[in-house]
Amino acid sequence: MPAVRSEIRFLLNGTRVALSDVRPDRTLLDYLRLERRLTGTKEGCAEGDCGACTVLVGRLSGGNLVYESVNACIRFLASLDGCHVVTVEHLKRPDGSLHPVQQALVDFHGSQCGFCTPGFVMALYALWMRDPAPSDRAIEKALQGNLCRCTGYEPIVRAARAISSYGDAAADPLAVEREAVISALKAMKDGGRVEIGEGRQRLVIPASVDDLAAVLEAEPKATIVAGSTDVGLWVTKFMREIAPVVFIGGLEELRSISEKDGTLTIGAGVSYSDAYALLASRIPAFGGLIDRIGGEQVRNMGTIGGNIANGSPIGDTPPPLIALGATLTLRKGNSRRTIPLEDFFIAYGKQDRQPGEFVEAVHVPLPGADTRFAVWKVSKRRDEDITTVLGAFALKTAADGTVASARIAYGGMAATPKRALAVETALTGKPWTMETVEQALPAYERDFAPITDMRASAEYRMLAAKNLLKRFFLETTEAGGPLHLTRYEAA
Repeated sequence: MPAVRSEIRFLLNGTRVALSDVRPDRTLLDYLRLERRLTGTKEGCAEGDCGACTVLVGRLSGGNLVYESVNACIRFLASLDGCHVVTVEHLKRPDGSLHPVQQALVDFHGSQCGFCTPGFVMALYALWMRDPAPSDRAIEKALQGNLCRCTGYEPIVRAARAISSYGDAAADPLAVEREAVISALKAMKDGGRVEIGEGRQRLVIPASVDDLAAVLEAEPKATIVAGSTDVGLWVTKFMREIAPVVFIGGLEELRSISEKDGTLTIGAGVSYSDAYALLASRIPAFGGLIDRIGGEQVRNMGTIGGNIANGSPIGDTPPPLIALGATLTLRKGNSRRTIPLEDFFIAYGKQDRQPGEFVEAVHVPLPGADTRFAVWKVSKRRDEDITTVLGAFALKTAADGTVASARIAYGGMAATPKRALAVETALTGKPWTMETVEQALPAYERDFAPITDMRASAEYRMLAAKNLLKRFFLETTEAGGPLHLTRYEAA
C-alpha cells in the first residue's frame, strides 16, 4: 500500500493551497466564490452548458504542463490535486493594466451585460495560449461552450482575432513562469494516496491504477469520478449523495492512447480533447462527432471511458465504437477480462460490471480501406446539445457489389446503445442500392421501440433513424457525396 496523506494540494493563481477539510461533492466554483471570494467566476447554469464559470486548469502530462478550459460549476475540488487553477482575477499585464484578451474585448465591444464575459475571457485565453493566430473555425470551436444573450458573438470573434496585436503569448506569465509551475506541481506529486473524511464525507485519490484496483476491491460501492461531466450534475441538479468518491482523473496510466496492429487502445481516462487528434486522423468521421460533444470545456473534462461506463442510452461514443467492433477491458483487482463493447450494456442503468470492477481501456479496430464508416448525431441545436438520435454505420461490400457485412448501432433509440441486428440482416447479401435500403427499412420496427420525451417523439426518432441509413447510402455511393457542408466548406 502506498503512503497516505490527508490533504489535497494545488496552485490557485499564484498561491499554493493545501486543504484537509474537503467534501467529496464540493465544486471548484463554490470554493472559489464562497471561500476565496474570487467572484469573477460566475454560476449561470450549474451544469456545464453556459461557460460563465470557465477557468483554466493546468496539469502535468508526460512532463509537460497543459492548460485547459474547464467548467468550475461541475468540477469537483478534490479532482484538482497536483493542478494549477487560473481564474480571471489572475489576468493582467506586469504593470497591472488589462490583459491582452481583456483589452481586445473592451476595444471591440465584446461585452454588454458582462455576466458571461469572464467565461469568454478565460476560454479565449486558453485558445490564445495554444494558438496565438487562430482561424475563425478555431475561434468558434473554442467558444462552443460559452453562451451570450447580448452581443450576437461577432464582436467577441473580432476581439479574438485581434488579441495578438495587444501582446505576445510567449511573454504571458503562464508561458514565462511555466518551468516554475512545473517544478511546483512535481513537488506536490509525492506518489501517495489521498484519503480525506469518513462515510458521506469520504474521498480517495488513488496513487496508481494498481492502487485504484485495491481501493475499489475494499470499497466496491464507491462512485468513480473521472471528468465529472455526468456526476457533477448528479450533485448540482439532482442533489444526490455520491460518497464515498474515488477520483481517477489524475491517473496518467489511464490517459494513454496508442495504436498497434490496426487497433487503437484508449485508456479509460482519456478525454475527448486528448483523443481528438488521433481519432480524427485515423477515423475522420469520429473527429466530426467529438467536435459536437458538449463545448470545449466539457471535452477537456469528459472521458471516453466515463461515457461508456455510465451506460447512458444517449452517450455519444458507444454507438460508433460498437459499429467498429470495439472491445472493452474491465479490471477487478489483478484480474482483467475483455468483452465486446455491445455486451457491456445489459439494460437501462445496468451494465456488465461487477462490484469493485472498473473500465480500464477500450480497443477500437481501425476501419480498413474496404469499410465505409460514418456517424451522425441529430440534436435540437448543432453545438453543445444532448443527442436525440445518433446513428453509426460500418459496411463492407463484396466484389459483386453486394453487402458483405454491416454493423449499425444507434443511441437514443432504446434503453441502451443498441445494434440494429434485423436491419443488418436485411442488408447483408443484397446489392448495395437504394432499393435494398428501402426494403430494409421495415426491419427497424423489429429492432427498436423508441420512446417519446422532451427531445423528440417516438415517431420522429424512428423516421430520423431510417433517414440516417438513407443518408449513409447516398454519401457512400458515387452518385452521392457529403449532404452537409459547413459555411467554410460552402464558401
